[in-house]
Amino acid sequence: MAEKDSWITVPTVDDSGNTIIVTGCTDVAKFRSRAKYSIRVEVSMPYQSGGELGFPDDETAKLLGDITDAFEALLKGKNTAILTGIYTGAGRRDWVFYTFSTEVFNSFLNKALASFPQLPLSIYAENDPEWLEYDEMREATTM
Repeated sequence: MAEKDSWITVPTVDDSGNTIIVTGCTDVAKFRSRAKYSIRVEVSMPYQSGGELGFPDDETAKLLGDITDAFEALLKGKNTAILTGIYTGAGRRDWVFYTFSTEVFNSFLNKALASFPQLPLSIYAENDPEWLEYDEMREATTM
């Protein structure tokens, strides 16, 4: 897991004109340099927005923060995966990870979320050996 000071947070706009807060990790070289970290996994959770801008209300924001903290705590000092991006807005939060195994990642995810109630998550995985999603996120956050 990356150190706190290796994260950037920037507002951006999605294709529908919604404001999205993007938090991206800038310290990925250790993982990106290893060809085995070629699988991108996106974990998404919809939420009821707390206002017209599509951001979560305070209670939901706390839950989303607690989930992020659980991911970070379990990844600290491990090579299971790296959390590279967090997108929040338009009624949804997405966490983006790169990993070497969906089976290992599934075990990590179940362990990280064990203390939470059942959540309305969707999970998507695909091979992304060039880290194209990561590059797109970095481009959007450095404008």
